[in-house]
Amino acid sequence: MSDAVNRPAATYLDRILAAHRAEAAQDDRSLDALVSAARCLPPTRGFSAALRSVARTELAVIAEVKRRSPSKGDLAPDLDPGGIARSYASGGAACLSVLTDGAWFGGSAADLASARAAVTVPVLRKDFTVDLRDVCDARLMGADAVLLIVAALDNTELGALHALALDLGLDALVEVHDEAELDRAVAVGATLIGVNQRDLVTFAVDDERALRVGASMPADVVRVAESGIRGRDDASRLAAAGFHAVLVGESLLTAADRAAAVTDLRVARR
Repeated sequence: MSDAVNRPAATYLDRILAAHRAEAAQDDRSLDALVSAARCLPPTRGFSAALRSVARTELAVIAEVKRRSPSKGDLAPDLDPGGIARSYASGGAACLSVLTDGAWFGGSAADLASARAAVTVPVLRKDFTVDLRDVCDARLMGADAVLLIVAALDNTELGALHALALDLGLDALVEVHDEAELDRAVAVGATLIGVNQRDLVTFAVDDERALRVGASMPADVVRVAESGIRGRDDASRLAAAGFHAVLVGESLLTAADRAAAVTDLRVARR
C-alpha cells in the first residue's frame, strides 16, 4: 500500500484492516461470478441522488445504525435495525448508514437487510472495503452505496474499487481526512466525498477538519461531514460552509427520541 497515508503502527485501523485483508486473502469465490450476480439485481435507490435532492433546501442527514465502536464500546448492542431505521426515516433522514463489520462494530449483513427492508430511503454499507469481492457483497446484500476509506487503500485499489462500485450501480462514499487524501479521491473521479473529523490514531474529533478540507473540494462534489456532529449548532455550521449532508451515529443512537434528533439536524442550507 505504497500510496496509503503513513500512520503509526498498530492503530485500531491497522488491526481492522489486517483482519479484513487476511479474510479477503482466504476468499476463493469467483469474482466473475459475483460480478455477474450483482449485475442482475434491480436498480439501487440512488444514494447520492437522494442527498442532492434534499440538499437543495436543507442539510441532508445520513443516520447511522451501529451497535458498538472500538472507541466507545457498546452503544446499542440489542438494537432493532428495522425499528431504528423507521425512527430515522420518520425524522426525515435522507439516507441510512449501516455498519456490517462484525468483529469490531457488532454489525452484519442481516442488520443492513433488516434496516433497508423497513424503509424506502437508500442505505450505505459502512465497512472496511479492501477487496473487489467486498464491493460485490455490498451490492448483493442490498446496499445502495459502499464506503471507500482513502487512508486504507493505495491508489490502484482505490481506483479499482471505485470503478467496480459504479459499474455495479452503487454510489461510492469516498472518505478522506485531509487535503492530500482529497486529491487522491478526486483523482479517481469521486463525486461523493466524506470528511471524517475523527483522527485515525487518537480518536479525537477535530471540529475544524471538515471546514478546512471542505474548502478545497470541487464545486460539483456532494460533500458529507462525518463524526463529531452533536446537534443543531454543529449542523448549522456545516450547512453554512457548503456541506450537503452529515453522517451521524452516536448522538442519534443515544438520543431519547431518535426521530426528533434527526429532525433537529435538518437545518436550512444557505
